[in-house]
Amino acid sequence: MYTIGETAKIVGLSTYTLRYYEQEKIITPSRKTSGERYYNEEHLNWLRFVIRLKATQMPIAQIRKYAELFSEGDHTAAQRLELLQAHQAFIQEQLQRLMEVNSELDYKITNYEQLIANSAIQKNV
Repeated sequence: MYTIGETAKIVGLSTYTLRYYEQEKIITPSRKTSGERYYNEEHLNWLRFVIRLKATQMPIAQIRKYAELFSEGDHTAAQRLELLQAHQAFIQEQLQRLMEVNSELDYKITNYEQLIANSAIQKNV
């Protein structure tokens, strides 16, 4: 069992973010009789997954929806699949855009390298 501070350090989030995720019903930590939050390995794995979803720009509302569906059990598997597939399509579109931008950068970089090389040649002539 881990305290909120320990959990924050382990997964690389702030305690504020963990409280926010709890408020948004993205995670429900266990509580001691004193009311203190504690987290287990299952919570840590879930938080790592949430972090990956956030890194792919999944909105909090969608993460919350996924968490709700997950907590409802296996009968929501089709809905969870649909949600993840829709997000994957978004990611693939983003990747395509990034590849296009990367190609444009390659073109610009090549042009600048040639410009610099030509300038160096002309200085030596």
